[in-house]
Amino acid sequence: MKTQPGAGSSANGPLPRGVHAGYALGSLATGAFGTVPGLLLLPYLTDTLGVAAGMAALLVLLPKAWDVLVNPVAGRISDRTRSRWGARRPYLLVAGLGLAVLFAAIFAAPFGNGPAAVAYVALAFLATATAFAFFQVPYVAMPAEMTDDYAERTRLMTWRIAVLALAILVSGAVAPLVVTAGGDGVPGHRWMGLFVAALIVLGALGAFLGTRSAPRGVVGGSEPTLRAQLAVAGANRPFRALLICFVVQSAGVATILAGVNYFAGQVLRDEQSGPTLLFVCFVGPALLVMPLWSRVGARLGKRVALVVAALILTAGALALVAAPVLPPVAVYLVVAVLGVGYAGQQVFALAMLPDCIAYDTARTGRRQAGVFTGLWTAGETLGLALGPGIYGLVLQLSGYVSSDTGTAATQSDTARLGVLLGFTVLPALLIGPPILLLRRYTLTPAVLAAATSNGRVDHGVVLGDESGKT
Repeated sequence: MKTQPGAGSSANGPLPRGVHAGYALGSLATGAFGTVPGLLLLPYLTDTLGVAAGMAALLVLLPKAWDVLVNPVAGRISDRTRSRWGARRPYLLVAGLGLAVLFAAIFAAPFGNGPAAVAYVALAFLATATAFAFFQVPYVAMPAEMTDDYAERTRLMTWRIAVLALAILVSGAVAPLVVTAGGDGVPGHRWMGLFVAALIVLGALGAFLGTRSAPRGVVGGSEPTLRAQLAVAGANRPFRALLICFVVQSAGVATILAGVNYFAGQVLRDEQSGPTLLFVCFVGPALLVMPLWSRVGARLGKRVALVVAALILTAGALALVAAPVLPPVAVYLVVAVLGVGYAGQQVFALAMLPDCIAYDTARTGRRQAGVFTGLWTAGETLGLALGPGIYGLVLQLSGYVSSDTGTAATQSDTARLGVLLGFTVLPALLIGPPILLLRRYTLTPAVLAAATSNGRVDHGVVLGDESGKT
């Protein structure tokens, strides 16, 4: 059952297309879980179970905040795993299948409405978030071990983000339709839970089977304690800057996801088709512009391309402030611009993460990809949880009225203003300013090549300019 440490090797050349596709399929699971709770759980609590908006925001936030503690532990455990399937792949199968079952359980509603139902959702979401941590952390750690090539990591992430965009499109656009087709309310959400669980199963099995021939990386020594590993990660200055930027931006993206149903119903006045159209416009462009973003990244570099994408996202969000006076077609076109920025923001941030891990491996001589991705996914999870939490707080402060009928209650002008500002100005403030942190991110192909060839890195070089010269 067990293999010796060091089984498998990192690839220096292009990976097979089958590995690209197989690894990318895992994004069906991460995309579905990252999208649907942020999209439907808050409205499910406020408009089906009748939970006050502030309490609903807390219920959405706390289980995912728990992952901030669990993810680094999951990373450390996967770093130390030895099996004939490698260090990461066992978790794709076991945690992935567990994630599917638990996700369906969130919306099973065995207690109907009332306090017992609310407690059940909170506990089920907590268990699901834990299973997701043990799937996501090993999954995100794999690219740094599958290839040592700077450009190949970008290509691998491009495949992954393309499938992620498809997963978000399918889960985010179809899930509300499944709720409606299933009769709305509790029955409709039960069917939706089963639909998303099926997507997660497909993604977990696809990633597990599709990466069976992928290089596993060389298993080296790691710091003896989790505290020591976290200290090493914190000393990685490029990683620290990228992580903080990505966490805050993830919160901004999550506020957009959390507000889709509310924005469609209260601003566009289209509760039936509005959420689906918004999702198609937001995610659909990502499937078309991935090749363009790859060329932009090759020409400008990953860091500059990430800044450009974030600026597009910010400008699009601010433009939507005018949505109440714009024709619906214009609103959907602006949302499509948001989708273009979102695609670039995701692909370049995720392509820069393995570069940070490769730099640390060269700097320390230790294999700690799991700890870095544990911190990364913990931060991402926190951001994705903060988004709905902040949005729910905005709804509470603006006087949003909850309902237990499965249909949104009639809202005041103030509440509708809260829906609008939470969907536009709030995400713009969370996505734009953090790009200033990227001034501290200086990993370029030249710097990484020097780090790999020398084994250890001169900090003066890494903190120098983009050419690698001080």
